[in-house]
Formats: sequence, structure tokens, C-alpha cells
Amino acid sequence: MQVEQVAGIAGALIFRPTPHVDERGFFSRTFDRDVLKNAGLDPDAFVQDSISRSRRGVVRGMHIRAGLGEAKLVRCSYGAVLDVVVDLRPDSPTYRQRETFDLTGENQVTVYVPAGCAHGFQALTEPADVSYRIDRAHDPSEDISIRWDDADLDIPWPLPVTLMSERDLAAPSLAAAIARLK
Repeated sequence: MQVEQVAGIAGALIFRPTPHVDERGFFSRTFDRDVLKNAGLDPDAFVQDSISRSRRGVVRGMHIRAGLGEAKLVRCSYGAVLDVVVDLRPDSPTYRQRETFDLTGENQVTVYVPAGCAHGFQALTEPADVSYRIDRAHDPSEDISIRWDDADLDIPWPLPVTLMSERDLAAPSLAAAIARLK
């Protein structure tokens, strides 16, 4: 498994697995505690695994947690998504910058999203399964959503948005989210 620093988001990492491919398909390691440890992450800090399944065109996000925030490892286990990370850590050299990633069930790439960064994605296939490994138990009182089409984010969603949660549709602007994070 190779580890790469993400240029556009300080502290974000990409983990590229080495799949073993043969006539049956492939086998790929998607989590390796030693690789995480060597990359400076505490593999024991992750306390929850979750998965979402989305229809083509669905946007989930942009989401961030108040308080201590949450770090996560994100991977598309089936299908394809455009994954988006926005750095909202005021002291970060990449503050308010965004980075996009093409995550697919074929490449099995994992993105490390540091605490203090907003995250979201759009499903590009029918369906798209996204797996998350999160470092804090969920506390709904800390959930913050940011409007998916906020002009300050200028996210290049590749497809028309087909469906979103009520919460994401009603999400406030980036400026309002930043004010709540302070």
C-alpha cells in the first residue's frame, strides 16, 4: 500500500492499495494498521465503521463536525464517486481550499480526511457504496452541513443532482457554517 500526501489539503493523505488481480477478480487490503502508523496516524483511534449506498447523481454533504471534529478514512467500495474535501481549519496553510478525488470500487483508494475538514461526495454510478472509518462516536448535536452549491466552494459536481437529504437541501452557506465552527 502506497501513501501520498494530498497537495491541496494539509494533513490529508491518500492510501493506494496494491490489488492482487487474477481471472477471478481481485483481492485488496483496504486497511493496514502498520501503514497508518508509519504515516503518522493512530490506527487505534478509529472507533466506528459505516457504509452508505447512494443512487447515481445523489450528493451527500458537505458535512463537518463542530467541537473536536472527526477524522475519517473514506473509500468507495463499489461503483464510483467524486469525493470532495474542504479544509476549514483556520490555522491550516490550506484553509478554505478544496480537493476532489475519483474514488471507485476498482481503484479502492482510501482518502484520509483530517478533523476540521468538510466532506461530501456525488455518486457517479448506480449504486455507489462508500465506506467510512471514523475516529469519534457520532454526536448529532455537533453535525454541521454546508450548502452543496455554495458559490464560495465552487464544487464541480459532474452530474445533475438527483436527490439529497432534507438536511443537506436546507444547509446554510459556507460563511454561516464557519461562524458556527468558531
